[in-house]
Amino acid sequence: MSSLAVVTPTYGPDAELFAHLHRSVLEFTSDDTVHHVVISPSDRALFAGYAGPRCRIWTYPEILPRRILRLPGVGLWVNAARPWPPLRGWIMQQVAKMAVAARLESKVVLVADSDVVLVRPATPDLFVRDGQVCLYRVGDGVHEGMPDHVTWHRVARELLGLPASPALPKPDYVSSLACWDPAVVRAMQQRIASATGRPWIDAFAAHLQVSEFICYGVYADELLETPAPVNNTLCHFMWDTNPLDQAGALAFADRLPPEAVGMMISAKSHTPMEARTAAIRRCAQVAGSG
Repeated sequence: MSSLAVVTPTYGPDAELFAHLHRSVLEFTSDDTVHHVVISPSDRALFAGYAGPRCRIWTYPEILPRRILRLPGVGLWVNAARPWPPLRGWIMQQVAKMAVAARLESKVVLVADSDVVLVRPATPDLFVRDGQVCLYRVGDGVHEGMPDHVTWHRVARELLGLPASPALPKPDYVSSLACWDPAVVRAMQQRIASATGRPWIDAFAAHLQVSEFICYGVYADELLETPAPVNNTLCHFMWDTNPLDQAGALAFADRLPPEAVGMMISAKSHTPMEARTAAIRRCAQVAGSG
C-alpha cells in the first residue's frame, strides 16, 4: 500500500482539465500511488480509459448510501430519508472527497481539484512533519468580507458539536490542493455522527452552505490531541475569475514558489486551454531550473 493517494471528484465538462491533472499525477508521484477519481455513472465511458493500476474509478452509487439518489436531468440529489431540501451537486462532490478518503489506508491523501496540475515530485515526506499530516491553514484568512467562509465556519462548529465562536478573523482552510490524513477524516466523520445524532453524510449534506475543508481544518485545529502542523506552500494558485491570456499565464507561471508541488488556474476563469498549457509548460521549466 502506497503512503500517498490522490482523490479527485470530477465530471464531463472538466474532462480536458482532468487529463492534465492525471498526467501529472502519473509523472510526479511514485509508481504505487493511485489516483482515485469519483464520477457520475453517466460519465463512466468518458473516464473509463483512465482505469488501471494507478487510477481507480469510483461512481457515486458505489460510495453513497442507497437512500441518497440523484434526480434525473438536474444537478441535484435527494436523501430519501429526508427529501427536503434537495442536495446540491457541489455538496455531493465534497461528500465524495470525504467518503473516498476515509476508505483509504494511505498515510496521506492529496485532495486535488480537476484544475490542479502537479509540477514537481510529490512524495509523502513533503506532507508530513513529526509523524503528522500537514494542514493548509491561513491564519486570520477569513474576515467579515467573506460571508460564505464565515457561514462555513459556523456550520462546521455545529456539525462538530463545538461552541459558537463569532469572533473574526478566523483561519482559512480552503484549498484546491490539500493533504488529508485518512484517519483524521474517519475520526471527523465519527464526531459529526456523534454530535448530530445522524449519519455523517446525512448531517453534512443537509446544509445548503458547508465546506469540507473548513470542517477538516476546524477538527484538526481544535479536536486533535496535537494540532496538525501547517504547510501553505503546496500549490501556486490563481483564484481570479478573469481569464488569463498567454502573457498573463506565463507571468503567473514565472512566479511559481520554490516549494510548490502544484499549480492551479481556476476553471472559473475560463482561461483558454492554449494559455493554460503554456503555463503548465513554463511551470515545468521553472521547477526544473529551481
